[in-house]
Amino acid sequence: MVEAAQASGSSPTEIIFRVYLREGLPDIIRASILTIISLIGLTTMAGAIGSGGLGDIAISIGYARFENDVTIVAMIIILVMVFVIQFVGDWLAKRLEH
Repeated sequence: MVEAAQASGSSPTEIIFRVYLREGLPDIIRASILTIISLIGLTTMAGAIGSGGLGDIAISIGYARFENDVTIVAMIIILVMVFVIQFVGDWLAKRLEH
């Protein structure tokens, strides 16, 4: 692909944006989605030790006060967030893959 772009007279900047970026974009999206999902997990775990957010709600209100429904709802919200992000990321990567 690079040789074909060079043969057609593309500059190095055009090769970067039209060849390399177009070929690597699905993998960049997959890596970004994995990073976002890991970030959700890490912030939830940080919330479990008191930094706030859904992890804090699930632990301090749900688990500590024996309100299982709060713990389950917080867990379902976190899972839905992860599922939606994963679905959108997979759909976008498949759409941009050729």
